Amino acid sequence: VQLQASGGGLAQPGGSLRLSCAASGSIFSINAVGWYRQAPGEQRELVANIMRGGSTNVADSVKGRFTISRDIAKNTVYLQMNLLRPADTAVYYCNTYPPRFEFWGQGTQVTVSS
Repeated sequence: VQLQASGGGLAQPGGSLRLSCAASGSIFSINAVGWYRQAPGEQRELVANIMRGGSTNVADSVKGRFTISRDIAKNTVYLQMNLLRPADTAVYYCNTYPPRFEFWGQGTQVTVSS
């Protein structure tokens, strides 16, 4: 199974974006999927993850603003990002949770700026 992130772009502060992570096969073949991000000069960090059973977890820095969900029929995991802040600017990646080296793709750029 391969994972491909998409949906990034430019958003204004307070705006919203929805990222998609499309799996080439069944997402049930993956125990858990995570969204990660890396800002310039910073380490990559976990933003949110969803387990095979459907339970979710989001980082404190995005709690109440970001939501992770999935569409099993579409083999896709989403990251709904609301109330975006300039500090959310980063390249966003999806990967397994915990991450596996071979699943790091190019990610999708999210820029929050007025």
